[in-house]
Amino acid sequence: MPELPEVETIARSLRGDNALRVDTAFREGSAPPSIVGRSIRSADVHWDRTIAAPETGFRNKIAGRTVASVGRRAKFLVLDLDEGALIIHLRMSGDLLVRPAGEPPAPHDRVVFHFDDGFDLAFNDTRKFGRVWLLDDPAELFAGLGPEPLGDEFTPDWLYKNLQTRNRQVKPLLLDQRFLAGVGNIYADESLHRAGIHPLRGSNTVGREEAQALWSHLRDVLRESIRNNGASIDWVYRGGEFQNTFRVYGRAGEPCPNCGGEIVKIVVGQRGTHVCPNCQPPDDRIQD
Repeated sequence: MPELPEVETIARSLRGDNALRVDTAFREGSAPPSIVGRSIRSADVHWDRTIAAPETGFRNKIAGRTVASVGRRAKFLVLDLDEGALIIHLRMSGDLLVRPAGEPPAPHDRVVFHFDDGFDLAFNDTRKFGRVWLLDDPAELFAGLGPEPLGDEFTPDWLYKNLQTRNRQVKPLLLDQRFLAGVGNIYADESLHRAGIHPLRGSNTVGREEAQALWSHLRDVLRESIRNNGASIDWVYRGGEFQNTFRVYGRAGEPCPNCGGEIVKIVVGQRGTHVCPNCQPPDDRIQD
């Protein structure tokens, strides 16, 4: 957390598409400030280990760079600059917030970027796991990532063939960013439930029709969450509403919306996992 929909929501906010991550200190009703086309005057680094690259000189190298565009790759935020790219991974507890210029740093602010038009961009990260890269070319950083689940490369046929060539439990495989980039715990649980696939199933036991269903539900769940600005389930990421439509995630002991059976929580690959035993029946295709 944040996962693909939450990161996409932040990217859209930084482009000025919505005001979700904009501090309420900005005048109510005003357009959300976009960082696109604006220059970074300077940066304050309050936790040196947040900067993954370059090893030295980050403050000097970022000063004067202009943001050309804001996008996302997997769970990475990608700020293309007039020279190079600024990459941010929020990890477990990171968040980005646009604030009026001159406000004192908030607790847990690790890096604050000062723009030349009267506002700051603060990277706040309580657990200090998030990282920032300033790179000439991010291709090497992204080289090991799998396809985007909302991209053209990710097709039902691709998913079926690549599930068949692995012999792994299906949920941990979906969470493997080298296999599929951007899917996290919430969206794996929700998609597998909708597709009727137990998370402990061997990936190579998933049939072609099941792969088609999983492909479709993965994309539907992610798009639905993006429309709802992601999910807010803890103190880290606020403002999303997708949690109001969860079918299984975080609902252990509650009735399944499909069959009325009780949702249970199990551990899969060291991750808490929510499943309906009726809709996702365990059978001899489950891997230990």
